[in-house]
Amino acid sequence: MAELPDVRFLTVAEVAELMRVSKMTVYRLVHSGELPAVRFGRSYRVPETAVTQALQRPIADVG
Repeated sequence: MAELPDVRFLTVAEVAELMRVSKMTVYRLVHSGELPAVRFGRSYRVPETAVTQALQRPIADVG
């Protein structure tokens, strides 16, 4: 049997706190595909590595 990688998943609330944004913003990022997530029942879990990568990305210039 293959071993599963050691991946830590965060809730939407935990991601929002780390990124200092609202939970709705996290849901928008997940639905747009900018932040990968896995659905567990009715909730989403985001890999911790994805949050780290998102925080290290440069902010896009608007306007």
